[in-house]
Amino acid sequence: MKEKKYNRSFAVRLSRWVMLVMLVMMTVLAFLIYDNVRTTLAQVTGNNFHSSMLSSDRAIRDVMSDVSVAVRNNIFDIESNLGQPDRLMDVVRRMVDGNPRIRSCGISFVENYYPQKGRWFCPYAMRNDSMQVETRLLGSADNDYLTNEWFQEAVAKDSAAWSKPFFDGEDAETPLVAYMYPVHDSNGRLVAVVGADLSLDFMTRILLEQDSIINSEPWLKTSEEIFCSYVLSSDGTYITHPDERRIQKGNFYVHIKDVKQPGLAAEVIANMRKGEKSWGETARVLLVNRKKTCLYYSPVTGTDWMLAVPVPKSLLDSFGVVTGLGIMIVILFMLMVTYLVCYITIRRTAKPLKLLAETADSVAQGRFDTPLPTIKHRDEICQLRDSFENMQHSLTNYVEELKNTTMAKASIENELKIAHSIQMSMLPKTYPAFPERHDIDIYGQVKPAKAVGGDLYDFFIRDEKLFFCIGDVSGKGVPASLVMAVSRSLFRNTAAHTVEPQQMVKGINESLSAQNDTNMFVTLFVGVLDLQTFTLDYCNAGHDSPVMIADGEVTMLPCDSNIPAGVMSGWEFTRQQTQMKTGSSIFLYTDGLNEAEDISHRQFGMTRVVETVQTAENTPQQLIDSMTEAVRQFVGQAEQSDDLTMLAIKVTNKDA
Repeated sequence: MKEKKYNRSFAVRLSRWVMLVMLVMMTVLAFLIYDNVRTTLAQVTGNNFHSSMLSSDRAIRDVMSDVSVAVRNNIFDIESNLGQPDRLMDVVRRMVDGNPRIRSCGISFVENYYPQKGRWFCPYAMRNDSMQVETRLLGSADNDYLTNEWFQEAVAKDSAAWSKPFFDGEDAETPLVAYMYPVHDSNGRLVAVVGADLSLDFMTRILLEQDSIINSEPWLKTSEEIFCSYVLSSDGTYITHPDERRIQKGNFYVHIKDVKQPGLAAEVIANMRKGEKSWGETARVLLVNRKKTCLYYSPVTGTDWMLAVPVPKSLLDSFGVVTGLGIMIVILFMLMVTYLVCYITIRRTAKPLKLLAETADSVAQGRFDTPLPTIKHRDEICQLRDSFENMQHSLTNYVEELKNTTMAKASIENELKIAHSIQMSMLPKTYPAFPERHDIDIYGQVKPAKAVGGDLYDFFIRDEKLFFCIGDVSGKGVPASLVMAVSRSLFRNTAAHTVEPQQMVKGINESLSAQNDTNMFVTLFVGVLDLQTFTLDYCNAGHDSPVMIADGEVTMLPCDSNIPAGVMSGWEFTRQQTQMKTGSSIFLYTDGLNEAEDISHRQFGMTRVVETVQTAENTPQQLIDSMTEAVRQFVGQAEQSDDLTMLAIKVTNKDA
């Protein structure tokens, strides 16, 4: 056979092809990354604005809640002193003096309620410019509150509500809003309306402070665009505005126009009038004050007002564009560096490889006994030659063993995946779990340390009772997962025949103890919550005590010392009971939480659990998400040592 001549450099040719392929791939990748980063950062930026709006809403809600709570807390005192009208002046004084949010407060009685006092009787207290509380009686022919619209509306509604913004005669420049609350006598007849006035200056301060935080971001300082948020009435009238001349006069809705989607502006305005929330979308672009704008809005709780945050679209796009271009430039630079390194490396490596080329071709054709060339230099190429020689001796057996090992490993991995899917399908995973109910909120999560684990939780509702449990099987892996599956099924079976938690645990214990040759057991906490009275009956079988959150206080639920299920047949488990209130929560967990270890083998501990519960948002999902993040930050790079399971239940509305 005529010998072929090779005149072209393999290193150059390979480097060119590598460069060409990388150029095409990296160009496409750079464009995709640029577009994705720009879009993603625009969405992230939009979410920041949306979060700012929600922060403003919470701050406004907190202030208004302080006023409404102060009024409600004094209604009993007012109704108790209806027979002593002269003492009511002291009540309104205390209300104003005890709450710096309240500018003034009055109790406006119906006509001739106290004949000896005349047609009008309105004890009134007001904070003057010197922050001193002054009191006097209001009501006269010149100041007839009985004919005022606000009084007539409050009497007609006969329920607590916030009034429309107004200006009073004391300060005609500052808009006010009043929290109106009806007063009834012992016969249930409406006799007066309590009104606590709140200056709307606080809203302007909150919005300006929140706006300044966003506008001070470094990536916004280089932009000429700024944004500001407003509070609007239901018809779009400005309640707050940086320009005080527009308050109660200008209308925000007249500045909203369509861009590309006809009818979108009308739809958004209709949604705002209905008190709906924008949910942070960034794709719905409108013209606001002749600028392309993404509009975020949310109702102010307890009122028919709307908090609106119009953000110029250029602000949302600017950060993503700059970041995306920067990433694309870095990728192109790295492409050039990669080509240079690749070319030099291939050129140096390819020279001695020619000696092994023919042998490699022969070995590739299955002739494993082909003689190998002699390599003089004792370097990596020589080591490669020796490796070829070793490969020739063992390749046949190795290939066969590799096939068998690969098949076995694939089979085991597939079985573990199926086992994991089956195990997870046994646990509740759809949330909200009971969307049709408004009296409870529940959320659970399990994270096995291996492909399958031994932790479990379960819950269901039957006969207006919430049955729930959480458990931790001794050991990990496949054996623990089998006991977990059995325990979960036993919980369902026993709960179908009794509402007594100690009887459920007893039945599970007897079943697990009957044929327990492996001496495995499970710690359990079983509870039954009556959804009519919110009485919680529970039984603890060697499990960690749950955490109770009620009235802002975090305590450990008292639990009797019972053995785990499966340890000893015939054990009599005890039943305990507690009363849950509206707004209270119970947080259950396995020891994979408090015993989670970092790389120094320090445990997370109950102190950190309680601290995280105290600082987390008081909803089950937010509580568990906060706890998960706290554990993740504490553990760091350490491997998960035990299964981690959490379950949180909150009583949200007892009257629903």
